[in-house]
Amino acid sequence: MSDTIFLPTVSAQPIPVRQVLPWAIFSVVAVLAIYFVGAEEGATSLFHGMYVHEFLHDGRHLLGFPCH
Repeated sequence: MSDTIFLPTVSAQPIPVRQVLPWAIFSVVAVLAIYFVGAEEGATSLFHGMYVHEFLHDGRHLLGFPCH
């Protein structure tokens, strides 16, 4: 039986912020869009009234979110 030792020759490089930033912005926008289309009504509403719900009403049904 022989013992093999793995010594990596290349160290891990840090990911530059300019490569991560577009994905972070996209993720935040996507989460906000899903919230407003899927959950902006009733107890979870951030805005008073049904303005956002009515504005996105057809989109909710198109994407399969039940609302009534």
